[in-house]
Amino acid sequence: MLNVFTLVNGRLFQEEIDSADALAALRPIWVDLQAPTEEEKRWIADRFGLALPENIADDDLEESARFYEEDNGELHIRSDFLIDDEDVSRNVHVGFILKNGVLHSVHAEDVPVFRLLRMRARRIPALIEDAKDVLLKLFDADAEYSADALERIYDSLEAVGNGVLKQEIDDKAAAAALAAIAREEDLNGRIRRNVMDTRRALSFMMRSRLLNADQFEEARQILRDIDSLDSHTAFLFDKINFLMDAIVGFININQNKIIKIFSVASVALLPPTLIASIYGMNFRYMPEIELPWGYPLALVLMVASVAAPFVYFRRKGWLR
Repeated sequence: MLNVFTLVNGRLFQEEIDSADALAALRPIWVDLQAPTEEEKRWIADRFGLALPENIADDDLEESARFYEEDNGELHIRSDFLIDDEDVSRNVHVGFILKNGVLHSVHAEDVPVFRLLRMRARRIPALIEDAKDVLLKLFDADAEYSADALERIYDSLEAVGNGVLKQEIDDKAAAAALAAIAREEDLNGRIRRNVMDTRRALSFMMRSRLLNADQFEEARQILRDIDSLDSHTAFLFDKINFLMDAIVGFININQNKIIKIFSVASVALLPPTLIASIYGMNFRYMPEIELPWGYPLALVLMVASVAAPFVYFRRKGWLR
């Protein structure tokens, strides 16, 4: 999919391109390619003289190839953007090439940050003035999207904490809580990686000296916003570890209760087992055979020997 964005009266307008002639008639500041076909890549090469690298958005891109500037002035940036779905969160790799005042972006799937910027640019006039503004606003929206995701983690962990710390939980509830915490921990880690990557991209843009004074100050403000997110991610990691330890502790308590039942039962059954063994031996003279009260006495002794340990354990509080 090939989308082209032009500036009209200070607003960003989007047009979906389906032919090379339609692309040749426009003067865009941003060209967005989502899972581009070979034909669309040829249109870009013919119109802008730009050959898109095959590995521009690959996972195995070398670190040295993430941020660099070509001799002809092309600025290459490969950055990650967060997608926070209800089921699975993930980072999407996006490749940017800034050449002759036009920003080219390549990615494999739709990114929520891109949709957010498009909506803002259509509503707010003079939000974007050139291609570098587009790139800065994308990183700004990415930091805001990460902050929103952190707020959702706070809410989710609060719900888990209320369920774990304010009432006794069974193994089923503990398993559900552990699964929820694992999802939030994974999302928190992805947010931390995402803001780290955004910080690196902004630092590279500031070092490249392509930004004017206002854009440079905006980049510094975005970096300050990103720095404020680091303390939140660190706190969330500590909170996740605390809840994880608490849940594991409750699981151990539940398991200890089960082991205690078996321990008490085994101790209580030792005396009647001993009595039954004594009265079951083949003695020459056996009171339970010669006397009428022999068997009843044996049964009474067995019951009393079982009751005595339970009474003692109850007074000690070991059965609670």
